[in-house]
Amino acid sequence: MAMFKMQGSFIDNLPKIYGFYTGGFLLFVGLMALAESMGVKEDTIGIMFVAFTIFIYALIGWLSRTMQLDAYYVAGRQVPTVFNGMATAADWMSGASFVAMAGGIYMGGHAYIAYVVGWTGGYVLVAVLMAPYLRKFGCYTVPDFIGTRYGGNFARLCAVLVLVVASFTYVTAQINATGTIASRALQLPFGVGVWFGLAGILLCSMLGGMRAVTWTQVAQYIVLIIAYLVPVIWMSNKQGFGVIPHLVYGEAIQRIAELEIQHQVGILKPAVTQAGMSALTVLHNAPGDSFVASWRFVTLVACMMIGTASLPHILMRYFTTPTVRSARASVAWSLFFIFLLYFTAPALATFTKLQVLDPNLATSVIGKSLAEVNALQWVQKWSNVGFLKVIDANGDGIVQINEFFMRGDIVVLATPEIAGLPYVISGLVAAGGMAAAMSTADGLLLAIANALSHDLYYKIIDPKADVKRRLIVARVLLVAIGAIGALVASLRLTDILGAVAWAFDFAMSGLFFPLVLGVWWKRANQAGAIAGMLVGLGAGTWYLYMVKWGGMVPWWGMDDVRFGIIGATASVIAMVVVTLLTPAPDKATQDMVDEVRIPKGDTILGTTH
Repeated sequence: MAMFKMQGSFIDNLPKIYGFYTGGFLLFVGLMALAESMGVKEDTIGIMFVAFTIFIYALIGWLSRTMQLDAYYVAGRQVPTVFNGMATAADWMSGASFVAMAGGIYMGGHAYIAYVVGWTGGYVLVAVLMAPYLRKFGCYTVPDFIGTRYGGNFARLCAVLVLVVASFTYVTAQINATGTIASRALQLPFGVGVWFGLAGILLCSMLGGMRAVTWTQVAQYIVLIIAYLVPVIWMSNKQGFGVIPHLVYGEAIQRIAELEIQHQVGILKPAVTQAGMSALTVLHNAPGDSFVASWRFVTLVACMMIGTASLPHILMRYFTTPTVRSARASVAWSLFFIFLLYFTAPALATFTKLQVLDPNLATSVIGKSLAEVNALQWVQKWSNVGFLKVIDANGDGIVQINEFFMRGDIVVLATPEIAGLPYVISGLVAAGGMAAAMSTADGLLLAIANALSHDLYYKIIDPKADVKRRLIVARVLLVAIGAIGALVASLRLTDILGAVAWAFDFAMSGLFFPLVLGVWWKRANQAGAIAGMLVGLGAGTWYLYMVKWGGMVPWWGMDDVRFGIIGATASVIAMVVVTLLTPAPDKATQDMVDEVRIPKGDTILGTTH
């Protein structure tokens, strides 16, 4: 037992602890593979994967419980650089990244690469403009920075408003993702799966706050990255492309382009539509050469980049590092760990498309008889939970490319079954998807609850509240917000990727310029920041409503997932104009801004405030 003996502090032993954890998880996967070979039912394996991993996360959450403010809000500011990078990557790689992004590429082709480019490029903005300086400030939350930098409770309240709107929009998408996974893995109705997912999310975060969420997210990252890489590498090798799919899937794309032409010859556009699903008619969808196509790509990249640098649940992860320097280094590690998944997503979408289209593969669907396709077990199971449908629109008994409907959200989850891989891989992917959605939902719920408990309740409503009361309020808010989010998610108002894009747009509309100018422009003042937040959020929300529901023709091709361009433009104009028309901040505030940009020295705010 000497090899398991720990010397030194918990932080010193993190590599060993998570090394044992990774080995234990791989052993569990091996046991599940053995169980499958011995005839254990597939549904049982799926349940065991999801239940086992959620149990581990809940156990970490329980062991990390705390009643200390610094530990609850910022994990004691002692999270090592590499582990904070892993936790941030898990916080970042949500249900949209794990479950929906490859599905978007699968359904829409090149245009969806804009999400990959924008979401990774945003971390450059975080590293250069935000993370080190917010860490030097020493705040607990993003509204904490706004309230202290600009002064006054109203500026703080405006920041809380933007945070809640953006983060709540985002968290409903994550709870939606947990419902999608639970409904398939546990064979539950979607509405029940949503509440099951919420219960797991709350178990991870309620008792330990940021400390519990941090160590849970490291564990979740390990699960999700293994779950994402294994099926892609397996498919690539099985199709004869080797074990490094990232470098060779160009040949598969060429094959897909050829097959699409063959499959679409002589067919009409879908005569029927299915709510929430898409027909497989534009799988390859090469980039357009027109200015409009390029403009739409660039504007979506801009929304995702600027939105990334504005999201409170991501920025607050860098409040947990020991120093300013480690905050900057942590961004680089975050980007590396995120890159591992994002570099893989296009390959996953490509090989899965090929599995469905290529008649030379036993797994192909298009061109086969309707009876043969409906007899496939994976088609039956996804059809039973309402995520897939096959309709013989022309009555010829053959499944054409425009008669096979599915939700893009299920592509990653269904990939192992589509590719004919052992069911243990499906269970692994379900566990990975659940880890991705839960890790982000934990961070989002914590961001909302901490902002409401610290910035609204403590700073505005009851400044005399003691530590115990503040943490009780934070936990009650966590449960309440989660319950409301689950209720909204159960309504399925939009798809996962669409809701996530809206969250980015809301964040950039109201927060990006007040944050950036708060660090880099000493002249920026309270009136300007308030105008920037309210005008930006208001303009963006108005544009979203008018384009999505009000019947307005989009300006310059900017649809509802690009409304952040309008909001952020209005925000910066309002902030600069109002700032220049009103008095400059006092000397103490301007000196504070100068101090924030110096890496060394004490934080602006105390360890408890």
